[in-house]
Amino acid sequence: MAEAGKYTPRLKTEYNDVIRAKLVEEFGYKNPMEVPKLEKVVLNMGVGEAVNDRKKVQSAYEDLTLIAGQKPVYTIARKSIAGFKVREEMALGAKVTLRKARMYEFLDRLITIALPRVKDFRGLNPKSFDGLGNFAMGIKEHIVFPEIDYDKVDQIWGMDVIVCTSARNNDEARALLKAFNFPFPADKKPGS
Repeated sequence: MAEAGKYTPRLKTEYNDVIRAKLVEEFGYKNPMEVPKLEKVVLNMGVGEAVNDRKKVQSAYEDLTLIAGQKPVYTIARKSIAGFKVREEMALGAKVTLRKARMYEFLDRLITIALPRVKDFRGLNPKSFDGLGNFAMGIKEHIVFPEIDYDKVDQIWGMDVIVCTSARNNDEARALLKAFNFPFPADKKPGS
């Protein structure tokens, strides 16, 4: 990465040069501040086997650090649940929030490298919006990311990816993510 202020991620440049104008044309925004934008991306790995082996949480933490490019935080249990052998304050996974340049870099790798590597991938679910402009998806195998060395992985983890936008509804958020080349199936209409 170059000196601060001199490097702009490819997707951010594309957003500023192409996508903003496309969204203004499609939705007819009067104020430039109305145009939806990406705010943050949250990555989360829950490790169910952490109850029996604490090293698995550490392994997931290290893998998430490689994928995100920054240090995650451990997710801990708020209360004890005897049936699941979970104690209060026990580490059960890791999560990280990406913003600004790291967010755009991650999304670039997700769209161009990781999603095409997913087995039997048929596109993202267009129903995975929350009504407030946020999109959530799950990845079953974290090894689809190029930062993870397949030979050094002791276990394959699943992870959640939540993309938070400033869009006011699902249609605006879907148009924003489609403009970023998120692979939504063309023939599926939401609600069908």
